[in-house]
Amino acid sequence: MYYEVIPEGRTEELTYFYDSSLSVGQIVLVPVGRREVPGVVIKKVAQPDFATKSILKVLYTKPLPRHLLDAVKFVHEYYLAPLGVAVGLVLPKGVEKQRRKRKTEQMFGNDDKTSRLGPRPAGPSPRAAGANSRAAALRNAPSPECFNHPQLVIPLNSAQKKALEGLQKAPGATKLLFGVTGSGKTNIYLKMAAKALKQQKSSIILVPEIALTGQLVQVFEEVFGERVTVIHSKQTEAERHLIFDSLLLAKEPRIVVGPRSALFAPLDNLGLIVVDEEHEGAYYQENAPRYSAIRVASKIASGLGIDLILGSATPTAEDYYLALRQEAVVEITEKAKASAVKPEVKLVDFKNRDNFRKNRYFCDDLLMKITENLAAGRQTLIFHNRRGSSPLTICENCGEELICPNCFLPLTLHADSYELVCHTCGFSEKVPAGCPKCGHPGLVHKGFGTKLLESELQRLFPKARVRRFDADNKKGEGMEAMYDDVKAGEVDILVGTQTLAKGLDLPRLATVGVVQADAGLSLPDYLAEERTFQLLTQVMGRVGRGHLSEAEVFVQTFRPEHPVLKFALNEDYKGFYEYLIVRRRKTGFPPFKFVTKLTITMKTERLVVKKVQELAAKLAADKRLIVSPPQPAFHERTVRGYTWQIIVRAKSRKALIEVCNDLDQNFKISLDPPGLL
Repeated sequence: MYYEVIPEGRTEELTYFYDSSLSVGQIVLVPVGRREVPGVVIKKVAQPDFATKSILKVLYTKPLPRHLLDAVKFVHEYYLAPLGVAVGLVLPKGVEKQRRKRKTEQMFGNDDKTSRLGPRPAGPSPRAAGANSRAAALRNAPSPECFNHPQLVIPLNSAQKKALEGLQKAPGATKLLFGVTGSGKTNIYLKMAAKALKQQKSSIILVPEIALTGQLVQVFEEVFGERVTVIHSKQTEAERHLIFDSLLLAKEPRIVVGPRSALFAPLDNLGLIVVDEEHEGAYYQENAPRYSAIRVASKIASGLGIDLILGSATPTAEDYYLALRQEAVVEITEKAKASAVKPEVKLVDFKNRDNFRKNRYFCDDLLMKITENLAAGRQTLIFHNRRGSSPLTICENCGEELICPNCFLPLTLHADSYELVCHTCGFSEKVPAGCPKCGHPGLVHKGFGTKLLESELQRLFPKARVRRFDADNKKGEGMEAMYDDVKAGEVDILVGTQTLAKGLDLPRLATVGVVQADAGLSLPDYLAEERTFQLLTQVMGRVGRGHLSEAEVFVQTFRPEHPVLKFALNEDYKGFYEYLIVRRRKTGFPPFKFVTKLTITMKTERLVVKKVQELAAKLAADKRLIVSPPQPAFHERTVRGYTWQIIVRAKSRKALIEVCNDLDQNFKISLDPPGLL
């Protein structure tokens, strides 16, 4: 018998012989050249008129769920990803390897006992550390409500009950749960997952990144116990493989929690998909195969006829627009706790130095509030979306700027290690004693990042426990590892980037300080305003959640008059949406046009300009397209050469697909890019 197989990493399917019957979706080992690679059977075919090789081994007798094969096909067709690359989303690395059974039993226990799958996120167990108030309420519930395991009730307030009813009545598969920060969207997720379990169906709960996995897992484990499976990128190859085994062969429904890769968990009888903080750019995969987890999730949900819930206090304009058209927006306008308070927001003009008499980075009122918080045992969060100490190092004599030899971008000073680091490629070097060009010893460091702010706060408040949370944290120092300690009040002042803006619930947090709110508004990116609004709204939402009787937010900016800042400070999403959607309609960006970014890199600038201009002229002749003039990419020059780009928009996605399929293979394609830099 003959079968078409998609070998992992290949651009197309290949035909193989096997002497036994196989099912569509079975994972097999096949020869490709001199290599042996895993692949997936996609159909049985007639004997071809050419010689074929034999399938070497059947790795799993149970096939992959049909919806995953459909997802692979969708990524291939919608995002122009090679089939073998798309199938790599489903197959764990090392799927062809034999794992010792003893190790499986040690990690996961017996599958029939519905043991917990996957390593627990770093930090103390939520059970060992003691449950929070929500978990305590769940444990004290008198009887089961939805299913036999465990004996718990999921409490909903009136606003949450109304939202749940709205989601159940809303048409279509994809529904937007638009809830203000602190409205208790997680309780609705719990309720819907419980309903799916009662129907013997599994659920997938997506979070934007690992830092948010731990706290959500704690809540879900308190309710669902050992049915919860955790998937994340810090698990080893063996761990991911063993989790894949357990999910594929599971006899009971599961609840999988993790970042975007968790969407491809091999779950039978999938009944619910939730995408929490759906506005986050982390749901778009930048490296091959490029895809949006939200778009793929929508395709899966539609195909299975199940609910996809997109939850956010600041949904993307595109998703909000589409959900409005489908009458699938469900709102929660009330905070979950009656004790929740609206933060007092103070806008501070950075240009007025009278506001900064005591320190150049923190206004006087913010410093006073930090002092009060320290005395009262309350926490302060300082947000600045730039890491390192200083983003620019120049010679005060000749003006030479120290740049990365690979990316030709400014090197960032990290004062703690006294190194200059490239945040694009990771290159680092010790700060030179003098200018590399003229030898002058006077190197000046300009600007500021989170490391400088951390050291400045430690200087100002020497007895305070100051901790920084950003991408420079070493293993065991990030929020995913430190969350329980931070929540318990072991940190007085938190300093960090957008890691601190996302979904954290810290009961001792009283004050938020945004050091430079307008930092991202000038980026050459059509999403710049939207991302700024989202970040500000999210970080402001860390306070006033009902734990404390008062909350303050200090927003420092050079542009206090900017409308985006005003919308954010007033928590006016709908006003911002109307403002933004008018601008998108005028400029022809999503949701009104489909967009793709075409980039090409060549050794010389002359050659890349010639090549990109030839393509632009060809594209301009197609009346279906809106073609932007060729321009240097945001990271124009690297050791690979010079990179230029063309932005192409069209009313029809089909038109873009046809154009991309006809491209010179030197061009790289990014369909629906999350931003145009």
